[in-house]
Amino acid sequence: MYYPDELIEEVRSRNDIVDVISGYVRLTKKGSSYFGLCPFHNEKSPSFSVSREKQMYYCFGCGAGGNVFTFIMEYENYTFVEALKMLAERAGVELPEMEYSKEAKEKADLKVSVLEVNKLAAKYYYAQLKTDHGKLAHEYLTKRKLSEETITAFGLGYSNKYSDDLYRYLKTKGYSDEVISKAGLISIDERKGVYDKFWNRVMFPIMDVNNRVIGFGGRVMGDAKPKYLNSPETIVFDKSRNLYGLNRARTSRKPYFLICEGYMDVIALHQAGFTNAVASLGTALTSGHASLIKRYVNEVYLTYDSDEAGTKAALRGIPILKEAGITAKIIRMDPYKDPDEFIKNLGAEAFEERIHKARNGFMFSLEILEKDYDMNSPEGKTEFYNEAAKRLCSFEEEIERNNYIEAVAQAYHLGYENLRKLVGKMAVKSGLATPAVRPKQAAGKESHREDGNITSQKVLITWLLEDERIFTQIKKYITPKDFTEELYTTVAELLYKQYEEGTLNPAKIMNHFTDEEEHREVASLFHTKIKELTTKSEQEKALKETIIRVKNNSIEHATKMLDPTDIQGLQKLMEAKRELQSLHKLHISIE
Repeated sequence: MYYPDELIEEVRSRNDIVDVISGYVRLTKKGSSYFGLCPFHNEKSPSFSVSREKQMYYCFGCGAGGNVFTFIMEYENYTFVEALKMLAERAGVELPEMEYSKEAKEKADLKVSVLEVNKLAAKYYYAQLKTDHGKLAHEYLTKRKLSEETITAFGLGYSNKYSDDLYRYLKTKGYSDEVISKAGLISIDERKGVYDKFWNRVMFPIMDVNNRVIGFGGRVMGDAKPKYLNSPETIVFDKSRNLYGLNRARTSRKPYFLICEGYMDVIALHQAGFTNAVASLGTALTSGHASLIKRYVNEVYLTYDSDEAGTKAALRGIPILKEAGITAKIIRMDPYKDPDEFIKNLGAEAFEERIHKARNGFMFSLEILEKDYDMNSPEGKTEFYNEAAKRLCSFEEEIERNNYIEAVAQAYHLGYENLRKLVGKMAVKSGLATPAVRPKQAAGKESHREDGNITSQKVLITWLLEDERIFTQIKKYITPKDFTEELYTTVAELLYKQYEEGTLNPAKIMNHFTDEEEHREVASLFHTKIKELTTKSEQEKALKETIIRVKNNSIEHATKMLDPTDIQGLQKLMEAKRELQSLHKLHISIE
């Protein structure tokens, strides 16, 4: 639903950011700002800054930042609308009722009903575990060395031997066959009638990041197959986009996740103090999982089973995580099968040691690849080196690629230059690169220049926000359209408008954006690090150079995009070039 800008701003303005964040983070006032330990990454020295004046926060360590809506979205993993509702309720602001189409209303109502019936089923399963019917299931869990506290914390339960036990219970609570079926809790068969999806199983409620029960996993108590059974996909449950234990792991202050294969691995690790453990839900790691993980950490440790299937799963997961910008390391469980067995036999300290000895994901993949080649023969070695070189081509960033070339060369006793040349050859051969047509140094400079232009735009926006006098001096020469990134243009337009109206309010600018990543990027625009300059003349010179660079880049960008037949556009470009010459003569004053 669309909420008017005025209403959004009323909610934001009535929720002081310092007061809201103080409910989550211990803040200490230093000067005009408040500082604390960042809740979004692990740190020992406070780099998390909250400004009452700007009504914004920013972490100089990890780059998290935004207004009060952003904070609630990031911390609680809410959508913009969910954050708006929470803060409206906190401030006593009444939001208008959602207006749905008939189809949308039916879908929303079904989602609410499915969540309700899942919650009720979880409570019922938990209660059954405590009865005589659940005695064997309870013994199974305690024999697996789970404490009562852990059983309660994870809401573990038991589905009765009677195949329609839950169904009959839910019917007494007034739920229809359609809702129970669409929650994935029953099956309906023409011959068998209605029967529970789960029966005679230890039950593992699956929760989303907001602690809502979205599905279940069940471990059979007898010899029936399958041994583990998960809920089917429903309106609230998509196993390729959810992780078991994430609702608990996301509040861990550790900068990485431990990724396991099963429920018991996650629970055993949490009980041992490794509260950052999660598991995929009976499926291989997907790009959806990787995107979800990336919202919380940039590094993971794969603790898959030590058998062949676990090794293959780890190898499949490494490139998926890399594609999402996540570094992967491998923890080997030998001589045990999985983290659960390892913890039970060797304990938490030994597992911590394995974490410290974890293998880099790429290097691990080469170790496994090596087994496919006869490394005692020249032919086998050559084939292996060629394949390793081909894989090294996957690193797009030159610095990262060179670091890995160095690591591989050292591990396999190769000359660095020889391997680097082989990687270049394989890149051309496989179509991942083309032979250079100009000196490599020039190409490097071109790339750096482009990065510098983006940085200059970010620096200028930060400068404009910090000092209104700069705006009054340059508005004639620099317009929002001179910022070539779409997001930067939008921010500049809003900033210019506020200055013209005499109502500078950076936190309000962020109301324009509803996506969490956009909030983070806009916040970074307002907090770009500006090189410390000692004298007034140095500052004025640096600012002038930044302005000229932004304008020059804008002209170059417009020239590239210009249609040769666009006479009016050409005239505007000529005028812009004349303005650029004027800028060279302009004196920028910083008081």
